[in-house]
Amino acid sequence: MRNLLFLLLCCCLCATARTQSRPNIVLLFSDDAGYADFGFQGSKTMVTPNLDRLARAGIRFTQAYVSDATCGPSRAGILSGQYQQRFGYEENNVPGFMSPVSAVDNEEMGLPTDLPTVGDYLQEQGYQTAYFGKWHLGGADRFHPVERGFHEFYGFRGGARSYFPYPNPEQQGMNRLERDFAGYEEHAGYLTDALGAAASDFIRRNRDTPFFAFVAFNAVHTPMDATPEDLAKFPQLEGDRQTVAAMTLALDRACGQILNTLEELGLTENTIVVFTNDNGGPTDKNASSNYPLSGTKSNHLEGGIRVPFLLSWPDRLPEGGRYEQPISTLDLLPTFFAAAGGRADTLSDIDGVNLLPYLSGSQSGRPHQQLFWKRDVRAAVRDGDWKLLRYADRPAELYYLPEDVGENNNLANTHPERVKDMFKILYAWESTLSRPRWLLQRKYDNVDVDRMDQYRDQTSLFREERQ
Repeated sequence: MRNLLFLLLCCCLCATARTQSRPNIVLLFSDDAGYADFGFQGSKTMVTPNLDRLARAGIRFTQAYVSDATCGPSRAGILSGQYQQRFGYEENNVPGFMSPVSAVDNEEMGLPTDLPTVGDYLQEQGYQTAYFGKWHLGGADRFHPVERGFHEFYGFRGGARSYFPYPNPEQQGMNRLERDFAGYEEHAGYLTDALGAAASDFIRRNRDTPFFAFVAFNAVHTPMDATPEDLAKFPQLEGDRQTVAAMTLALDRACGQILNTLEELGLTENTIVVFTNDNGGPTDKNASSNYPLSGTKSNHLEGGIRVPFLLSWPDRLPEGGRYEQPISTLDLLPTFFAAAGGRADTLSDIDGVNLLPYLSGSQSGRPHQQLFWKRDVRAAVRDGDWKLLRYADRPAELYYLPEDVGENNNLANTHPERVKDMFKILYAWESTLSRPRWLLQRKYDNVDVDRMDQYRDQTSLFREERQ
């Protein structure tokens, strides 16, 4: 009997050790932030001490990419680990902008329900999962986060909303604040702070079990809302640039609250914390800076698709490091799954890569030889360090990124064979894709193309803030 009790005790201790060895996972996710608009990215204007602290404690990625230059498709890629064009999520899902021939609009534009999400995979590994903030992956009930791999939800189903409470929330459709399923109630105060507090509360309640918190702030997406107290901290700025600085300060403060909660509970060492953004900054909408990159949200220049990216896991990875190879936010799902104890090689139909072997040094080389982007006829492919841009209304462009990150020196005419080879790579990838589930109205087709040339060279716009 004594031996049996001893064996049972050993089993319980081993099970507890296995549970505790699995890391907690926190994904801090901003919206429409500029590539340059953080202290750890070199900004002398933005005040981001908490995210700067995270950068010092972890690894900063210098070539991190999203799978799309707009909100909805980029998020679909992260949640699924797949290029979203493979299941028809090619256009941004903005109600009222879709073509009538799509026969899909408003709440019906969502992530296909037969696709498992990162939340589903982590629930299978025994994690408590929660989603906070902006969903933007379908407003209909069947697309709801609690139906898509998350035990808890606190946020809104749509794509943009006020940072302050709505006086008549019932008129706001998908942008009403909601707790779990249909628990509609507006927050008090400023939404960015409320999301940070809600995520911290989830961490406290689940400190004894592995958890995954996806904190999808709507900051710094429009509307340009900031508190008077935060605005007052940037008297040297004016207009939207002052407002986005104040909104970024609030974003950093909310991230800091979450990081401080982890530290207070003794969870920092065995928690993976990632900070990144959903797409490039829309420099004409919220005055963000993508310096030294050309381009902006919605186009395939580097300023539309390259994003800030930090990853910290003190128990396993070195602090203060830099990772120079190209990665994708598609890599988050397999990386989290592998860290949680799953075998990344058992994942089917995943385009992302488990980054842990590359970060630990056990595997060398590039996680991705090729990366792809596509929206209607416009597309881009990165093959090694070369990048090809395809347009509907002009010849293709070719850039060698190590020597031209601003994409100012088009080499297509001097390397015609490389252009031809990269077109073949792009065509081969496109043959694997599905038809778009919804289409943009044709009158909006040239909006982003016209903006591309305007924002091609941003090197002088924010140079004074870097000096």
